[in-house]
Amino acid sequence: MARTRYGVTRPTEEDIRRGGFSTPWDAPMVPPFPFEFRNAEVLTVYWRTDPEAMAFLLPPPLEPVGDVVCVHIYRMTDTDWLGPYAEANVMIAARLGDRDGAYSPYLVLSSDIGVAHGREVHGQPKKLGQPSLEPRGDLLVGQVARNGIDVITATMPYKQARIDAADLAPHFDFATNLNLKAVDHVDGRPAIRQLTSRKLAQLRLHEAWTGPATVELRANAQLPVFRLPVLEPLQGIHWRADFTLVPGEIIHDYLEGTG
Repeated sequence: MARTRYGVTRPTEEDIRRGGFSTPWDAPMVPPFPFEFRNAEVLTVYWRTDPEAMAFLLPPPLEPVGDVVCVHIYRMTDTDWLGPYAEANVMIAARLGDRDGAYSPYLVLSSDIGVAHGREVHGQPKKLGQPSLEPRGDLLVGQVARNGIDVITATMPYKQARIDAADLAPHFDFATNLNLKAVDHVDGRPAIRQLTSRKLAQLRLHEAWTGPATVELRANAQLPVFRLPVLEPLQGIHWRADFTLVPGEIIHDYLEGTG
């Protein structure tokens, strides 16, 4: 029988084998599914870029779709386990066979828990940084900083043209997120090499606005978003919603049949 001490139960071997287990076991780092995001505020800005740049950043066999990318800059106000934090997600429209979605080459978070969960579970290339989102008079400003450099600055007018949920993703389906998960055994052998997919669930949109947008990128070797140059800024969407993060699926296994 598992022992209890200081109000914590010691795990059994079966507990360690099951899904959703995280270390340290008496103060786990990674939240189990599902967990909810409440009243998240997001600035999504789209721009046209070089299709060859998109293709360069996509792991095969993913293929780019079109020439539009986006960045979401989130102010997460109330999230299970993580609490309030900020996040930024750069996304490329991509396809695997007949499956469409959006691949994330760069993600930046202010939360160590969010970084750990994204990397350990989804395979997202998350790094610590300082995204921010705030109104400045009649302008909404989103910024993403890492290493003291403002790597992304995005702006749009503040709440001028209201839209509904059907217009939230006008260029590609960003709700379906595709990621490359790469984990090694401790002896250096590959343990996991997968393309994964996950979707946001139970989306409840509170409000959404659109307008012209600007995007500025600055070079940073640790967050090289400049590899997706801004050829033409398209539009911004400012939205506020609740949603739930649920388990995803493996859509391609690079190691299948190699053992």
